[in-house]
Amino acid sequence: MRLAMVEQNGKACVVAVGPDGMHGLAPDHPEYPGDLDALLAGGADLRGIGESLLKAPVVRPDSAKFLPPVARPGKIVCVGFNYKAHSAEAGVELPSYPNLFARFASTLTGHERAIELPGVSADLDYEGELAVVIGRAGRGIAEKDALGHVAGYSIFNDASIRDYQYRTSQWLAGKNFDRTGAFGPWLVTPDELPPGCAGLRVQTRLNGQVMQEGTTASMVFGVPRIIEIISEIMTLSPGDVIITGTPAGVGYTRTPPVFMKPGDICEVEIEGIGVLRNTIEKQR
Repeated sequence: MRLAMVEQNGKACVVAVGPDGMHGLAPDHPEYPGDLDALLAGGADLRGIGESLLKAPVVRPDSAKFLPPVARPGKIVCVGFNYKAHSAEAGVELPSYPNLFARFASTLTGHERAIELPGVSADLDYEGELAVVIGRAGRGIAEKDALGHVAGYSIFNDASIRDYQYRTSQWLAGKNFDRTGAFGPWLVTPDELPPGCAGLRVQTRLNGQVMQEGTTASMVFGVPRIIEIISEIMTLSPGDVIITGTPAGVGYTRTPPVFMKPGDICEVEIEGIGVLRNTIEKQR
């Protein structure tokens, strides 16, 4: 099942994606089940919700704008250097423990929305990544049980302001400019994908040119192990998002470096999930 949040007539509607398009309900409808944040928090059966929504009216794509599938995650935990070839291109050793850092909800933007280049930098880089959305709370989750805590998967572009990222040993500044974390277009329930999204192709294209090409089989730490490690540190709650790392081909390692600029179109495609597409605009 594929579920998304879209804005239509100024209202945030929850939709299910079927063979004939999107079907959904607005908050003023008596059968509105809640947005995805609320559904996750309440432990809802997302597949069952989606099947009900497929009976709702069609939402015309030309009248709707995508929102991030989860707009108010309590935590966004990201994993750096989690693909072998990306570690090699950056000249760093393969990590024996995940490089973890945080993003905040203020960085999020949706599918077909702008990733914003801030006025203080020209070093906006792309990073296509698999996103994991937590559906069941847990602390100290064993690797063998980890996938039972996953509500679904999506796509993320961990767009990074590189000169700010590397001003200090901590990456918070370069990863948390407003509207630089593209997320979507939808949440795909685990039954539609291989366990842990193992072996899926990940590709990033800039203006149609392939820049990143990899597979989740090349992750240093797979989804179950990442969940186990993070949950040793903190309680994972419904709606939390884990961003699992990017393949080789990022812009700052190229000669000369390639950074995104206003007017560019960046697409991240993950096999079995879809395509996340964003334009690049100068931050107002």
